[in-house]
Amino acid sequence: MGETDLYEAMRLELRRGSLVLAVLARLKTEQYGYSLRVALGEHGLEMEESTLYPLLRRLESQGLLTSEWREEERRKKRFYRLSPEGEAMLGRLEAEWRRLSASLDRIL
Repeated sequence: MGETDLYEAMRLELRRGSLVLAVLARLKTEQYGYSLRVALGEHGLEMEESTLYPLLRRLESQGLLTSEWREEERRKKRFYRLSPEGEAMLGRLEAEWRRLSASLDRIL
């Protein structure tokens, strides 16, 4: 594996957990998939649809999100939001993120 390939693999590993936290945080307010993807991108966390939608389905199957289909602008869209369990998990993960980030700041 070349240096570029190794860096890319490590970068993706680092991003993976961060994306879960970002998605949960953005879904404190209800959004549909595309609007969520745009909002994340505006904050520098661009994500392919092939990453976002499986993540949303997984988080919903874990009980952290709820969703419902609705018609908006004459199109059916699936709207997602945090479940009560998702809100609790977000609080716990945010606290852990802050502890980890502070530790890494000291180490780096």
